[in-house]
Amino acid sequence: MSRGPFRGLPFVDAMTPAVLVLAGPVGRGEVAGLCEDVRGLVGPGRVVVCDVGGLGPAGLGAVDLLARLQLAARRAGGRIRLRGPDPGLRALLDLVGLAFEMEGEPEQREPPLGVEEAVEPGDPAL
Repeated sequence: MSRGPFRGLPFVDAMTPAVLVLAGPVGRGEVAGLCEDVRGLVGPGRVVVCDVGGLGPAGLGAVDLLARLQLAARRAGGRIRLRGPDPGLRALLDLVGLAFEMEGEPEQREPPLGVEEAVEPGDPAL
């Protein structure tokens, strides 16, 4: 049994963030294009996942690129989340004081799953 051509808009999951794969060392000439890509993918309150697993060795060029991508995303009303950073890149980002949300880690605003706040005896019920 066959169906005719699909009519209407395809199903798009609004909760699934867009993914931008950064592979190999990125030259200075490519940074502006990647920032434009982020601005096109992000929107108010949206997240773009930047897969940095193939970015190469951690260095100040990678830090500069990620800082510019985060700035472009924030100016568009969104943010980026890093996927697959190597430990050297994470350490370098911490060293220069840039905080990025990492995929697979709980957000700072939310406690990890399974963690409940303690209740002291005598606390009023809510």
